Amino acid sequence: MDFIKSRLSLMMFLQYAVWGIWLPVLATYLQSPVANGGLGFTSGQVGLIIGVAGSIGAVSAPFIAGQFADRYFSTEKFLAVLLVLGGTVKITLAFQESFTAWLLLATLYSVLYMPTLSLTNSMAFAHLQNSEKEFPRVRVWGTIGWIAASWLFPMIWLQSNLEFQILPPFFVGTEVPDATARLADTLKVSGCIAYLYAGFCFLLPHTPPKKDSVEKLAFKKAFRLFSHRSFAVLVAASLPIAVIHQIYFMQTGPFFENQLGMLVTYIAPAMTVGQFAEIGFLAVLGGLLLRLGFKWTITLGALAYFARYAIWGLISLQDASGPSVDAAGQFVWTTPLMIGVFSQILHGLCYACFFASAFMYVDRIADADIRNSAQTVFGIIILGVGPMIAGPTLGILGNVFGEAGVVTNFAGMWFTLATIALLTAALVVFAFKDETKNETNE
Repeated sequence: MDFIKSRLSLMMFLQYAVWGIWLPVLATYLQSPVANGGLGFTSGQVGLIIGVAGSIGAVSAPFIAGQFADRYFSTEKFLAVLLVLGGTVKITLAFQESFTAWLLLATLYSVLYMPTLSLTNSMAFAHLQNSEKEFPRVRVWGTIGWIAASWLFPMIWLQSNLEFQILPPFFVGTEVPDATARLADTLKVSGCIAYLYAGFCFLLPHTPPKKDSVEKLAFKKAFRLFSHRSFAVLVAASLPIAVIHQIYFMQTGPFFENQLGMLVTYIAPAMTVGQFAEIGFLAVLGGLLLRLGFKWTITLGALAYFARYAIWGLISLQDASGPSVDAAGQFVWTTPLMIGVFSQILHGLCYACFFASAFMYVDRIADADIRNSAQTVFGIIILGVGPMIAGPTLGILGNVFGEAGVVTNFAGMWFTLATIALLTAALVVFAFKDETKNETNE
């Protein structure tokens, strides 16, 4: 069993390293002016590429991943195929400069990659004897993979003359002149990691399809989960949280750079503060669920979103600062920058308590023969519909709180997202009722 958990843990490491190396810095690369090495896209265009394009893959997942893995092909082999194809598309994206090419290829990539998120979750649940206790310990390696990819790339490729410092990202130096342009290389590295991951898939535990199921259309049966009131309410709560969660990845990079003065080199490492916290909260998630139950654990996650965005709104009330460097060009911490970065500790609470708990809840109420599809149906909301709404929402925010379609009034944007999170927490408190058998605190 330990060998199985080790393989599943490495699977999660690679799964999120593929994603974590490029997502934190993609908005910065796409939105930065061409003169600075970026592509010069508007906030709305960035929203379409990261939000809407990504959501198409999530929406198609039940009809691709769930159906094929639940009924026709072993999960590990199907996962390998998707990774090879997705890695090829990601490498191709690194050489594109037009918005149209980016939108089309980003959409194709999402169709190939997004289903893999649900497949890895369902594979882990299938081979763990006590999912509530063991899944967080396996899933945490995905967070470690994200951190490793986010830190190693900028340290090796975006700066020179490295020196140790006590604060993250610990090893800092002089940012290379073409750092923004080099962000495109994250796409190439992601593709290479995907190829490596695809090879490893053939060492994963065999997870065969359930061909003898009465219901041949697994995703059709999975949609019947909406008959559960708790699932319907969870979906309704997850939708707005998914929107504001996606905007976090779209705007944190520009926020750190343009409002708080962070250098491009340190954006990805700075964002991993949230992933470090995620490790800690995932480690204790099982205990939280035993003490609080699903309802109050998920509520806590929604309140964490509120707190983080409220803090960011408050520190955005001051005038935007210039690059946070000394006379020699070395990175320097300021008080607002430290508050902005380290308040991401709340991100760990956001993800573990809301999304990880939600995935576990879905697994608990779904029948065994449709768990792949149940995960992908839920994935439609958090990885599909939510990001699809997030794209146009960011475009609106860029017009309301920005100039030329690019957000400049970060305070207004963050306070708006904080309000949405608070209302969502209220929805869970007053409408969600745990329908699992082992409910402890209802």
